[in-house]
Amino acid sequence: MKTALRFFSVGIVAILTFPLSAAAQVETIDATARGTSTQLGHTVTIRLIITQWSTPEDRQTLVNAFKQGQQQGLVNALRNMRSAGRIQIPGTVGFDLAYAESVPTPTGRRVRFITNRKIAFAEATWNTRSRAFDLTAGEVNINDQDTRQSSGTLLPAAQITINRDGELQFNLFQNPWNLTNIIDWRAKS
Repeated sequence: MKTALRFFSVGIVAILTFPLSAAAQVETIDATARGTSTQLGHTVTIRLIITQWSTPEDRQTLVNAFKQGQQQGLVNALRNMRSAGRIQIPGTVGFDLAYAESVPTPTGRRVRFITNRKIAFAEATWNTRSRAFDLTAGEVNINDQDTRQSSGTLLPAAQITINRDGELQFNLFQNPWNLTNIIDWRAKS
């Protein structure tokens, strides 16, 4: 009787907690990041785990922060935002995504993300030039009609500036990485 009761209680706990864990994860996207130019030949897999989409208010907060404090204002605003998910490289726990949005396109959608980049101990100790590039951003273009056409870009070390025409521009420490072999694990409705 005790064994049956134990299995019953374990089953109830599993049934009650499963929807909570499923609801906590909105979407998972796996991709292969391929280096370009000076990183040509380097590949790494990445995983985006989106737990919630950022709101229009979150976007406006980032715009206002950038207008007031440029790069440092944006970095500070991202630091204060609640996590929208995680970006992981296999074998690591990864780090939080501060902002993630999904924008519809004619063939599917575009997932954009941005967060503060983790500064390595050696970068901080030696105060290298790369410390100024303290953002990680990216964009994944998901083609629902032909998944082989899905693509994206990862900007591992970037900063944002305004060019002479008043437009936002990403400046990179090194080159962007191309995202290929994209798998969108979102359940199709």
